[in-house]
Amino acid sequence: MSTLWLQRHAPVVAEPGLCYGATDLEADAGATLDAARRIAPLLPAGTLLCSSPLRRCVALADAIAALRPELPVRRDARLAEMDFGAWEGRAWASIPREDFDAWTADFADLRVGTHGESVRAFMARIAAAHDEWLAQRRDTLWVTHSGVLRAVTLLQRGIRCPAAAGDWPGGEMPFGGWLTFGHPPAA
Repeated sequence: MSTLWLQRHAPVVAEPGLCYGATDLEADAGATLDAARRIAPLLPAGTLLCSSPLRRCVALADAIAALRPELPVRRDARLAEMDFGAWEGRAWASIPREDFDAWTADFADLRVGTHGESVRAFMARIAAAHDEWLAQRRDTLWVTHSGVLRAVTLLQRGIRCPAAAGDWPGGEMPFGGWLTFGHPPAA
């Protein structure tokens, strides 16, 4: 059995309530080190360590690799957060309600923020990385983002693209926290 570990980056250095999906923000250095210290001793020998190319994830992956030098970091653009287009860098509260309504009405296919990514394109990108992990059958850690953790949760349920906004997984995805999925799934 192989395990996919998905760890979310530490809190970003930015104003609360900011839309920052593809925006390349730094994470809090102390929280990054704490998150690395929590997960590093738990990873099995030979774990493949992959990171989103965004700084907030690379910093955490590098901190883990500093604690576990036998686990070199591989950057993978497929693990980046969803691109919210013109919404990037704006306060969520400043985005007009009708823009949200348009997105939720065509949740899978609308390019968010006019020129951003659609949920379908985002899911396809994450599914390609997930399918590769399934084929490799190797313990792997992805240092990534909340949206990616949610996308993999859907993929593990056999959902390649949610039909509606209400199908998107909710709940808290704590900064520095992680989820694990086994392959083959536990009976």
